Amino acid sequence: MSVHLPACSPVAAHPVKTERHDTDAMAHHTNTGIRHVQAYREHAHGLFVARHFDRHPRIRHWQAQLLPALGVQLCRYDFHQAREHDYYIDIATISQQAKNPAVWEVRDHYLDVIVHEGVTAELVDADELEAAQAAGFISESEVRRAYAAADAVLHGLHLARYHVADWLEAEGVRVEWLESEGVRQAESAEVLS
Repeated sequence: MSVHLPACSPVAAHPVKTERHDTDAMAHHTNTGIRHVQAYREHAHGLFVARHFDRHPRIRHWQAQLLPALGVQLCRYDFHQAREHDYYIDIATISQQAKNPAVWEVRDHYLDVIVHEGVTAELVDADELEAAQAAGFISESEVRRAYAAADAVLHGLHLARYHVADWLEAEGVRVEWLESEGVRQAESAEVLS
């Protein structure tokens, strides 16, 4: 399955967003500041993170699975109002610092996949990636890797009929989510090797 993009109006280029998770300090370092994290759990395929969004107009709580081998940060949000989507997938390079493995880095590659569970998935923000490449914020090889990762995600979701747990299981991964007000169903705590 290949990615076909609609024509996009120009957007302002911005540098690659790089975030850090310090599991020892229970701190999420973002481009807007440092946030306290409710839970970190390392597992065979990456890192689970959960935290509250204080004073955010739309989002009350965020959970994510950092999955380096898949090149994604898989997110679930609890919204103050009706759910806008079921999953939000950031295409990213994820790594642990060599000198301090308690620190995980997420280098966002602009592309995102929005998933409506069991219905559809759509690629967004290709215009941001193209603008960043034109401005020299991201290399050509990273752009190719980002599109390849997005293509693999969309293809896998299509084969799984847009069920994220089924897509992950086909990749050999089963993840755990916290029960929360906006999430009806927790998935198995087992992680497959």
